[in-house]
Amino acid sequence: MRSQAGLACGPLSWHGRQAFVLENDLIRLITLTGGGHIAEFRFREGSGPSTVNPLWIPPWKTIEPYQYREKTHTAVYGTPAVGRMISGIVGHNLCLDYFGSPSEEEARQGLSIHGEAPSLRWRKVRARVTQQEVALELAVRLPIARLRFRRQIKMRRGESVVYFREEVMNESKADHFCHWTQHVTLGPPFLAPGQSRVFVSGTRGRTFPHGYEGKALLQSSRDFHWPYAPSAAGALVDLRQPFTGAGLGFVATVLLDPRRNQEYIAALNTQEHLLLGYCFARADFPWTAVWEENRTRPDSPWSGQTQARGLEFGPTPFPVGRREAFATGPLFGAPQFSVIPASGRKTVDYVSFLAGVPAGFDEVGDIRCAPGEILIRGRGGKAARGKVRLPAGGITHAD
Repeated sequence: MRSQAGLACGPLSWHGRQAFVLENDLIRLITLTGGGHIAEFRFREGSGPSTVNPLWIPPWKTIEPYQYREKTHTAVYGTPAVGRMISGIVGHNLCLDYFGSPSEEEARQGLSIHGEAPSLRWRKVRARVTQQEVALELAVRLPIARLRFRRQIKMRRGESVVYFREEVMNESKADHFCHWTQHVTLGPPFLAPGQSRVFVSGTRGRTFPHGYEGKALLQSSRDFHWPYAPSAAGALVDLRQPFTGAGLGFVATVLLDPRRNQEYIAALNTQEHLLLGYCFARADFPWTAVWEENRTRPDSPWSGQTQARGLEFGPTPFPVGRREAFATGPLFGAPQFSVIPASGRKTVDYVSFLAGVPAGFDEVGDIRCAPGEILIRGRGGKAARGKVRLPAGGITHAD
C-alpha cells in the first residue's frame, strides 16, 4: 500500500475479489482487476453527509469473470454469452468494443455481452502517491478486437472528485469502428422510491425497439422528450423516478444536449443529502442509455429480487450489439459508434464526483464544469435554487 498523509493506493480483497483502493482525505474508490469494474465510490467516514455507496452491488455473489467456466457456472450466471460478464459485474463497468449482446457467431467464439473488456483480467501499470494526489493506471488487451485499453484514475487532496483518462489503441492497420460505453449502474440503498431521482442533460429520446422480455414498463420504439416516456399502459412515465413499476423493466436512450460541450448524468438521494454525478465531453459520449431492472427477471442470478438503474453514457444509443447498431445508422442525426484510427489511438477524459447537498435541494437544474470547480445548480423552491460548488483543480476548461 502506497500512502502519504491521508492519500493512499494499494491492493486489497473486496468480497473475495482482487481489487485496488484509492483514497484521499475525503473519498474512497475501489476498482476490481476482474473486468475493471468500479465497485465502490463513497465518502470516507466523517468527511461527507453519508458514507452510502451509490454504485450497484448485485444481490448474488460475484466471481472473477475470467474464471467463469461454462460447465460450472451456467446454472448460476447463465450461458457464456451473458453469464461470463454477469458473473463479475458490479457498479461502473466498461463496454468495449461493443454495447449489447454478441452475435451468434461471436458467442460461439467465446464472446460475452458488452465486449471483451468487462470479462478479462486487467493489470496494474503503475500507482503514484504524492502529497497532493493519488493515481492508479490499469490496462487490458482485447485479443479478439485487437485493441489495447488503459484507464488512469486520479484523485486530488481536498476534492470529492475522481478524474478518469481512458485510451484505446488499435493494433490493426485498418480503422476500427466500435462502441465505448461507460455502463454506470446504481442501486439500493442509495436508489429508493420517494427518496431518489436521476438527472441527465437530455433532450430527445427513444424507447428500446425490443421491449423488455415480455415485461416492459414502456412502449417500444417510441420517441419522447426527456424525462417523460410513454408507458405500455398509455400513460407517461417520469424516468427520473426509479422503481415505479414493480415487476417491470425498460431500456430507453436519450440524446444529450447538442448545445452543450460538456454533458452530465447525476443521481440524488434527498434523505442522505448525497449527489453522485459524472461530467464528460459530448464529442466523446453523446448518448445516455437508461436501463432499469425492477424485480423482473426470474432466472438465476436475478431471481426476481434485483433492482438496478443504469445510466450508460457512450457513443451509441442502445445496447443492441454492432450489427444492429451499424445497420440502423444515425439516430436523430447523431452517430452510433466511435472510430479508433488504423494503428492509432483515441483518448477521452471525464470526471465523477460526490457532493453533499442542503436540505430542500431535491432537483438538479444544471451541472457545469469550470476551471477549478464543478458548479451544481438546483431547481424548484428557494432551497432547491441554491448552488453547490466543488473544488476541482484538475479541470482546466469551461463548458
